[in-house]
Amino acid sequence: MGADLERWRLILGPAAERHTGGLGPENAARDAALDWLYSRGDDLGKRDVRRGGARGDRGGGDEPSILTTIDWLDGIHRLFPKETIERLERDAVERYEIHDVLTDPDVLARIEPNPALLKAVLRTKHLMNPQVLAAARRIVEEVVRRLVEKLSVEVRTVFTGSRNRRPSRHRRARDFDLKRTLQGNLKHYRPEERRVAIERPHFHSRTSKRLEQWQLVLLVDQSGSMTSSVIHSAVTAACLYALPGLKTHLVAFDTSVVDMTSEVDDPVELLMKVQLGGGTDIAKAVDYAAGLIENPRRSIVALITDFYEGGNANRLVHTVKQLCQQGTQVLGLAALDEEANPVYDREMAGRLAAQGAHIGAMTPSHLVEFVAERLGT
Repeated sequence: MGADLERWRLILGPAAERHTGGLGPENAARDAALDWLYSRGDDLGKRDVRRGGARGDRGGGDEPSILTTIDWLDGIHRLFPKETIERLERDAVERYEIHDVLTDPDVLARIEPNPALLKAVLRTKHLMNPQVLAAARRIVEEVVRRLVEKLSVEVRTVFTGSRNRRPSRHRRARDFDLKRTLQGNLKHYRPEERRVAIERPHFHSRTSKRLEQWQLVLLVDQSGSMTSSVIHSAVTAACLYALPGLKTHLVAFDTSVVDMTSEVDDPVELLMKVQLGGGTDIAKAVDYAAGLIENPRRSIVALITDFYEGGNANRLVHTVKQLCQQGTQVLGLAALDEEANPVYDREMAGRLAAQGAHIGAMTPSHLVEFVAERLGT
């Protein structure tokens, strides 16, 4: 059986075997691993196009599975590349809700930390016993560490200073002005070598960002649909909290308001304490933020929510209007994550925009840039 036919057999499932032939030992093991997961079918028991067979055709009934979750995890880590492993683990948690991935400490010890698992841990941690929670914390710590490392680089890049158009006598590689250097040295172009001889390089001057007297209040909706935004808000707050001259607050809310600023420098501990789910009272949260503002014209309130208000909508609009009128920058984010594909109440978002709020969806790096631009004015 050729390699191409074996790949098609893996994609299409046993129904295609009469056309493709059988599988070799290694691909048979891959097929068993895929079958363990995808034979479960979707919620309606319909045909699963990923594996080319109906639920009943793939042995996905109520009989006990031959493989345990631990065996399956060990197998996929041996049989598949990293990208495929992450997809399989994500589907196990999110699509098929295989709960022992999150409730068995032995399974948690083997599984590869990734953002999908972090979200699943945060949604289910209230159900975990202390032993399982300790194992789950490893996933939280590893994914948060990666996110902090990535965003910290972007924060340093934005806040180490901005170039302006004035020339500088200080010759530093990071301030090299390529455009002016080429323009000023074109007369030294050597056509036979197709090179420009640089006799006088040019450099930018660099001015530091003014961070004094600014205040940033991150208001984060902790309803279940906002899990990704909660994660990235905690990481963003931790990275910005260390900046000198910028006073950063992090406030989580549902129908109540919890100020988590005292723990913002430890995003892992903060996320382990967040309680996802429940109702939403955005007006109460914005009222609380308004009470924190010290200098309105040096303040940013970033409201991260889906805008589905369960509290007093008119009060919310009124408070946002007051904040904008007094000079506070109000930023309404329907999503704060790497995908920035929000689902939100457009009517309410439109009402807030009409009062002067900036409404959108951002990645964490874009939020950092937004804050830096305001602080530089």
